[in-house]
Amino acid sequence: MTEEFKAFVTEGDGRGRIVSRKMEDLSKGEVTIKVHYSGVNYKDSMALNKKTKIAKEYPLIPGIDLAGEVIESESGDFKKGDEVIVTSYELGTGHDGGYSQFARVPADWVVPLPEGLTTREAMIIGTAGFTAALSIHKLEENGLTPDDNPVLVTGATGGVGSMAVDMLSKNNYKVAASTGKKTEHEFLKKLGASEIVSRDEVTPEEVKPLQKQVWAAAVDPTGGKALASILSSTKYNGAVAVSGLTAGVEVPTTVMPFILRSVNLLGIDSVNCPMDLRRTVWKRAAEDLKPDHLEDIVQEITLDELQGALDDILESKISGRVLVKL
Repeated sequence: MTEEFKAFVTEGDGRGRIVSRKMEDLSKGEVTIKVHYSGVNYKDSMALNKKTKIAKEYPLIPGIDLAGEVIESESGDFKKGDEVIVTSYELGTGHDGGYSQFARVPADWVVPLPEGLTTREAMIIGTAGFTAALSIHKLEENGLTPDDNPVLVTGATGGVGSMAVDMLSKNNYKVAASTGKKTEHEFLKKLGASEIVSRDEVTPEEVKPLQKQVWAAAVDPTGGKALASILSSTKYNGAVAVSGLTAGVEVPTTVMPFILRSVNLLGIDSVNCPMDLRRTVWKRAAEDLKPDHLEDIVQEITLDELQGALDDILESKISGRVLVKL
């Protein structure tokens, strides 16, 4: 077995450095994995800075998702050679994560790679695609069908947003993709967006408690004032699935959309999602994401390029997904 390997480590000062680690330095767990790929997520960038309080302790190897091959297992559920996915839980926040050539994790965090999916494709989907799939799953549990249109997707050029546009369009929904990036309209249309909506249209300067009913449902990975506007514009008995906070944590809304239009606000937690639901959603993500579109939304980088990508995602300079090849 490899004596030393490379890992991207942060001390919580907003930066990371590439260091050599030994196998005995790995975090505790029953399953040791040779990491093939990890994704670049907004949360990973936040974990670099202890002021965000995303990570529990430092030094830390960030990376909230990974896919690779089992090389050692103390669990009867996994054996050497199995290809697997690990996302969420404390990976990359309270436990060394995916920005490392090797990782060791608890067995109950591990998902077998769905049939027909490569580890690279799994990480193109990654935490972002899983969150998008979980959002759609919850909206459909709430009653959403392709006859209910349009479905709004905010932050549509980001990881969660672009995956949600792709999955919804494949399932015959009419998707209104919201972005502030005029240069990305063709990208969104290629993913299947029926219309492009400007960020200003979604969030007018003055958000009224009740606005014109426009959206049958929404996938919102942004939160903030935009969420308040979406709620007040959602049709009767519609729902909004919120999974992020890039636009802020405060939502200046009232109870009126909820009690006068029976609007539902669905919180999407991909971190502690139960394993039975996690496996179901991963299977759906593997089936629903268009293989021909995966390459349209991905950039591949090395550990040496990771810091720049983490800086860019924090400043909303990235569209689609960025993969770190280990």
